[in-house]
Amino acid sequence: MEISAIKEQICDVCHKMWQLGWVAANDGNVTALLDDGTLLATPTGMSKSFITPEKLIRINAKGEVLEAAEGLRPSSEIKMHLRCYEKRPDVKSVIHAHPPAATGFAVAHRSMDMYNMIEDVAAIGSVPLTPYGTPSTSEVPDAIEPYLDEHDVMLLENHGALAVGSDVVTAFYRMESLELWAKITINAIILGGSYDISRQNIDKLIDLRSYYRITGRHPGYKKYPRDGGEPTDK
Repeated sequence: MEISAIKEQICDVCHKMWQLGWVAANDGNVTALLDDGTLLATPTGMSKSFITPEKLIRINAKGEVLEAAEGLRPSSEIKMHLRCYEKRPDVKSVIHAHPPAATGFAVAHRSMDMYNMIEDVAAIGSVPLTPYGTPSTSEVPDAIEPYLDEHDVMLLENHGALAVGSDVVTAFYRMESLELWAKITINAIILGGSYDISRQNIDKLIDLRSYYRITGRHPGYKKYPRDGGEPTDK
């Protein structure tokens, strides 16, 4: 895909995130990996509603700025994005946002370890809550790294959500699925309870990933205890 088209995708996704209320003020960031190994990144200190192609920054794999309009620089959270690309060769885009329902789980220190929605069981699987990390430091990339091998979507404790994909649109879709799933689960809890699909049917749904041509990683059946214990596949 041409760089100009990728820039347009990033801008479109940024505007959609703002319109959906997933980001406010200067929240969130989006990156995309180009064929030459460089990255396009949204600038820090700017609302996603104002992002235009000429405001995107080009950086190298170390986070060093190669091209940028005067006065613009990448987010200090670029370290988190770089760790995703470093550990996942299949990842070509990373999105970080604060979708309210999903971030509510992160603030409540609750992983989204439910298997209650058919589509999300197949597409995403359980979503872990990664440990707290101080923004702008290596704590955040260190916190997410153990989960990158199996997960395309994560909750960041007291922070927000992270989604990766083979392109910008795929990463956006995963974030969108996460937020709708969180809303539905909250509504189910209000109505009396959220109930998981049976383990047998969960396994069937996971097996259908190849049929539906769903890319990316999947943890299989994995529950993340809220007491800080180790995840289990039982």
